[in-house]
Amino acid sequence: MKHLLRLTFLAVVPSVAQVLSAQAPADTLRWNYADCVAYAREHNIELRQTRLAGESAEYSLEAARARWTPTLDFATTHTLTNSPWGEGDKNSYGSSYGLNASWTLYDGGERSATIKREKAGVESAGLNTLAAMRNIDTEILSIYINLLYSREAIAVNRSLAEVSRAQEERGKALMESGRLALPDYARLQAQAESDRYNVVSAEASYAAQRMQLKRVLELGLNTVIEIEPVEFADTDVTDPLPDIDESYRMALDEDAALRAAKVRSQMAELDVAVARASGLPSISLQAGVGSGYYTDRNGGWSNQMKRGLNEQIGVTLAVPIFNQKTTKTAVAKAKVTQIDSQLDADLREDEISQTLEGWYIDMESARSRYAAGLSQLEAASLSSELLNRKFEVGYVEITELIQAHSSLASARHELLQAKYMAVLARKMVQYMRTSSVII
Repeated sequence: MKHLLRLTFLAVVPSVAQVLSAQAPADTLRWNYADCVAYAREHNIELRQTRLAGESAEYSLEAARARWTPTLDFATTHTLTNSPWGEGDKNSYGSSYGLNASWTLYDGGERSATIKREKAGVESAGLNTLAAMRNIDTEILSIYINLLYSREAIAVNRSLAEVSRAQEERGKALMESGRLALPDYARLQAQAESDRYNVVSAEASYAAQRMQLKRVLELGLNTVIEIEPVEFADTDVTDPLPDIDESYRMALDEDAALRAAKVRSQMAELDVAVARASGLPSISLQAGVGSGYYTDRNGGWSNQMKRGLNEQIGVTLAVPIFNQKTTKTAVAKAKVTQIDSQLDADLREDEISQTLEGWYIDMESARSRYAAGLSQLEAASLSSELLNRKFEVGYVEITELIQAHSSLASARHELLQAKYMAVLARKMVQYMRTSSVII
């Protein structure tokens, strides 16, 4: 799960406010993170499917409870008989009518165990739905922060493109005045073209991330969505995370997938009880009322129905003796399922531990990179500014100018990546601890 959510930073392009500089359509959606989550919880197809599985589990529980009620059915049979060599009437007609009831008094505890199992199934289905919600929340969180990063990267790259464009224009003027060689001017042109390409690439990256958000939200092809801007404080990057052991305990309590795995283990234990019950004796009670009519007997239909009216009641004891190892194999399979479910729970705990530890490592790395990036950006900005001033008056080597510009671009992107990696790590840890996050 960690790797699916890890921020994929692309060292690309254009402007925060200017990405949306074109006039947006009238039906453009402008949502914050909470709006996206609320919409996804109502419309995401995967989540809706898990809710349907929950409804199915409710019906299974209803069916299990209904097994405690008796059965009642009505049956009637009608026959027409032809006796070509008989004496008298060669054809006869007969009919029978019966109302029958049956009720299982004892079934070895199978019904009780089945009801408990289906109750656990309902709980498991609810937890599966909650786990799906959590997956959607974290996926949207990752995409949303990616979008914020991409949009700010656009601003960075556009500002760099403006600088390189200005250098290109100044280089052209210097070349025309004979103060700059043509090969040096060509290098300035190549730098400017590279920066313009980065702008286009960054806009494409932003559009791709936005398409990912539309996919999760199940938005239509013609729907346009833009996210609300967010300003993060320096403390979101520089402050340390809470104690990892505390976060791990809280994450175990909050994780719906882990709780669902534990419930499945309980269901498997109840499956063992159900399987064992099939090898125990059962007692059932039967009762019925019936009558019939035959044309070759004396009396009309009503008289025969009256005289033939009968009632019966009985008890059946069924003792399994040999059932082709059905009970034995069912118990064995249920035990295997129980062990497998427990291993699923153990595996989920390991996944939570590894994911949480990964975010802590990312956070520490991002904090260190951010601190170093501030110093690097300050030095690169000062160097670039000084060289640009010299270039304006024609006293600088083009190689130094281009290197300074490249260093500045690298420093700005490095700082931006560190910032958003730290923000993502902090928000993910916060969500794992509390199942909620505010952006």
